[in-house]
Amino acid sequence: MLYDFQPGDTPLLVNVPHAGTELPPDVASRLTAKAGQLPDTDWHVHRLVEGAAGQGASLMRARYSRYVIDLNRGSDDKPLYAGATTRLVPTENFDGSPVYRAEAPDDGEIAERIERYWRPYHDTLARELRALRERHGFAVLFDVHSIRSAVPRLFEGRLPDLNLGTYEDRSCAPELQAAVADMLAGAEGFSSVVNGRFKGGFITRHYGRPAEGVHALQLEIAQSSYMDEARPRDFDPQAARPLTRLLDELIGALARWRPA
Repeated sequence: MLYDFQPGDTPLLVNVPHAGTELPPDVASRLTAKAGQLPDTDWHVHRLVEGAAGQGASLMRARYSRYVIDLNRGSDDKPLYAGATTRLVPTENFDGSPVYRAEAPDDGEIAERIERYWRPYHDTLARELRALRERHGFAVLFDVHSIRSAVPRLFEGRLPDLNLGTYEDRSCAPELQAAVADMLAGAEGFSSVVNGRFKGGFITRHYGRPAEGVHALQLEIAQSSYMDEARPRDFDPQAARPLTRLLDELIGALARWRPA
């Protein structure tokens, strides 16, 4: 299976495109030792939002690693941010070290991965958003990510805990952005920012079309807010509980939200 999908009965779809850790053998055998540890994974994000289904949200999660293909980039591989970044099929880790021991995938292999992994995921995501909009009159897409709190190659200093992106106010209704931003700003023990370093990747920018009834928001979470970054594969539910509780409240609010 390329992804897990659980349908809901509200207009909300929660999407987790970068928490997958599966690798096809032909990719795994070519990675460097460091890349083989999958250091740039959005560790445990699917566990942080697993309560979404109980609140009526649809839930979609990619199973394969972003090292196979980055589902939050367009198939044209157009850069989304100025400065250092990674590609649709990454050849460098976030720190700039190589992903492959020898030759990186050529254009033919990249095209094959688009058809095998990228396109089926996005076909399903687009279809489910259309179905939600037809059923409810609108849809809300909540795209959830995480990253190490300090990645000097990608951003200066330390990242705020909660980074809300709405493509510079373009991917959702202003009142929805304001409501979510207020919830994050009022969350005790967490720092937050709106449209800072992470303004929303391809998924937010492509699907967020409020004039057409689809409202998209991205949340990039600093991993230090819920886990020990030195031991990324270990998940401590107790340590993550404050964030999980906040995300449950946020998902509930998104599921109940209705356009003015």
